[in-house]
Amino acid sequence: MASGSESTMSEAVVIHRVRTKYHWPALQLNFWLLIMLIGSATILGVFSYFVTVQQQLQVGTPWYFPYWITVSALSLLFILGMLYLISQRQLLPGIVVMGSFILFVLWMVGLIVISIELWGPTGSVNGNCNLYVTGSASSGPNEATLAYLEQHSICQSWTAAWAFELVGCVFLLWMMIMAYQVYAEDS
Repeated sequence: MASGSESTMSEAVVIHRVRTKYHWPALQLNFWLLIMLIGSATILGVFSYFVTVQQQLQVGTPWYFPYWITVSALSLLFILGMLYLISQRQLLPGIVVMGSFILFVLWMVGLIVISIELWGPTGSVNGNCNLYVTGSASSGPNEATLAYLEQHSICQSWTAAWAFELVGCVFLLWMMIMAYQVYAEDS
C-alpha cells in the first residue's frame, strides 16, 4: 500500500436473534380453546340453521344471522391459527391479545343485538316463545305436536346461542388477560 492512501476497514456486524419462548398455562389454554371451539361451532350451526329456516319460509333474513355466521367462522379460523402456532411453539401473546380484542368487540356487538332481539321491549323472541310455544304445548302423534317440537327447538336454540355468546365474550376477555400475564411473566 502506498503511504499516501487511506485504507478503511469495515467491521462486520453480526446480529444474533434470540427467540423468546413464552410459557402458556397448558390447562387454562386447552380449556379456553375447547370452550371457544364449542361455542363458535354451536353459534355457527344455530345461525346457519336459522338462515335455512328463513329461506324455507321465504321471508327476509335479518342482518345479524349472517353477521354471526361470519363472526363465528372468524373465531374458528382464529382458534385453528392458534392451534397451528401452538404446534410450532410460536404462539405470541401479542397475536393473541390483538385477535382476542378484535373478536371480543365483534362478539359484544352481536351479543347486544341478540339480547335486544331475545328480550326486547316489544315483539321479543322470548315473549313470542312464551306466548305462542310454551303456552300451547302439544303431545301425541300428530302434526300439531311436530310443529310444537320444532318451534320449541327454535326457541331453545335462541337461548343456547345467547348463552354461548355471553360465555364467548367472557372467555375472550379472559384470554386477553391471560396473554398479558404470559407476556409480563416472560419479560
